[in-house]
Amino acid sequence: MHSTAPSDLVTSADKVITELISPERLAPYRTACAGDPEAALALYCWNSELAAAFFQQIGHLEIILRNALDARLVLRQQRRGRAVEWYDDRSIRLGDRSRADIDKAYRRAQRGDDVPPRGKIIAELSFGFWRFLLARQHKGTLWPDLARAFPYAPDEGRVAVENPVKRLHALRNRIAHHEGIWHLSLADYRDNIQTVLGFIDPAVASWVAGTSRIDETLTRRPHI
Repeated sequence: MHSTAPSDLVTSADKVITELISPERLAPYRTACAGDPEAALALYCWNSELAAAFFQQIGHLEIILRNALDARLVLRQQRRGRAVEWYDDRSIRLGDRSRADIDKAYRRAQRGDDVPPRGKIIAELSFGFWRFLLARQHKGTLWPDLARAFPYAPDEGRVAVENPVKRLHALRNRIAHHEGIWHLSLADYRDNIQTVLGFIDPAVASWVAGTSRIDETLTRRPHI
């Protein structure tokens, strides 16, 4: 009777996995591993662990950032004597893209004929929405109020806040589309998270750092 050696089973399984993940998706990993398929799969799996570790931390950042910005926008409306919610206030020039994001958030938050809860609308606004609130186009309008969400930032510098948020938004999108991040400057992205959170509140930054699995995951990088 013909028997299949364990090594043959592993090779066969690797071939099936490679086909299902797709050779195109694994191609960068195989290139980095000098064509070794087993090493490429190990690197691919490690990349998934990295993505999960970063996604957790970016998730904390996104929630804390949006709540901090929302709080400042609420106070801005009160200071201006505006009774309407800031996201419904057409006197605020947010731009077509941001208005479309708000409309989408309303649709996602809607349940039957009920008016969506305010908190649900805020939660449905994407990371990209909040990232673009920090853009240069709002420097002379929203930023003077939004800057107060970052009391520990240097000289209320908009660029000092926007740049790391912009980079983290791009990283989040890569992760959401299951793209590779293993080859990026990961320590810099880790530090970007801490930088932005530290601008908001150092105690919050310390708490988030204490939940992180990034450094531990980085130590387990496969040898390639």
